[in-house]
Amino acid sequence: MKILLGVGGSELSYQALTETLERVSETGDELTVAVFENGDIDADLETVQQRIQERIDESELEPPIRHVEGTSPGSELVNIAESEEFDRIVLGGGGRSPLGKIQLGPIVEFVLLNAQTPVTLIR
Repeated sequence: MKILLGVGGSELSYQALTETLERVSETGDELTVAVFENGDIDADLETVQQRIQERIDESELEPPIRHVEGTSPGSELVNIAESEEFDRIVLGGGGRSPLGKIQLGPIVEFVLLNAQTPVTLIR
């Protein structure tokens, strides 16, 4: 399976990274990590990339890391997944509101609503 994992610097995206690295280690799936800038997170892209690389180094895997450019990371993730024929998009996100309803950030929401590729949301 060819997996595109989007990481934007939220704690849930790092959790998705960790869980996806564990799964890929067990299954042998092909993983590509797509780093994007998330306006909702205060971390700069260099810090995000450094944290990603640390987790990858711990896993002993060597997935390619690519940067998602442009003003709409969700749209770019969808385009990459479709044009490069990925089998799945994986994203971390989906906190809960005080009333218990799931809250999605704009990037995750866009991908979920627009991707033709199956999407796995890790919360």
